[in-house]
Amino acid sequence: MSRLALILFGPPAAGKGTQARMVGAALRVPVISTGDILREAVRNETELGKEARRHMESGGLVPDELVDAIVKERLQRTDCAQGFILDGYPRTVHQAVFLESAFKDGDLKIRVVGISVADDVLIRRIAGRKSCPKCGKVFNFGDAARKDGAVCDECGTALVSRADDSAEVMVQRLKVYHRQTRPLVDYYQGRGWYVEVDGDRPADEVNQSILKAVQGQVGTMSAVAR
Repeated sequence: MSRLALILFGPPAAGKGTQARMVGAALRVPVISTGDILREAVRNETELGKEARRHMESGGLVPDELVDAIVKERLQRTDCAQGFILDGYPRTVHQAVFLESAFKDGDLKIRVVGISVADDVLIRRIAGRKSCPKCGKVFNFGDAARKDGAVCDECGTALVSRADDSAEVMVQRLKVYHRQTRPLVDYYQGRGWYVEVDGDRPADEVNQSILKAVQGQVGTMSAVAR
């Protein structure tokens, strides 16, 4: 039986990380976040991390060849044998083709959900965003799930503002997204694998829409996760 790759697609600050954690918990499959992997490399000052920092802090995309090898290695681990959720990958058509080529024919069933949010909403979100450096949870001002503006309500770690979370960098990131990543919509629509949900709503409502959108695959993933 083929494993299911659920890809969450959308611009920066659309809520992909939050939704990935929620859907992963509901389906009991691992969430693979390339952003988390790259930021860990940056914190550890590995050679990859040093190179990735230059791209991340300028609002550009990390080159495909640096990301592809990381993703392939991660997806070969045993916890991904029955299915997984991808957050932040693929971001280009090249990466999408690489993902399919990394598995034998019939071994991977891809479903893509796009989280749609207007650019002006995204820029407002980024101005108030902080994240937990320990568990990776992201918070926005006004988020009802947050106890206060200082610590993570999951693990109590002090929240930080990422270097790439500023209005100026966000404008650049959105330009990069629309120019390079948006074509993935056409790529996946052409294969009949793409659906879109409104991301400008409370997280719980967006989550229910995502689960409903992939209901044909939810049963398969839940069954193998138990």
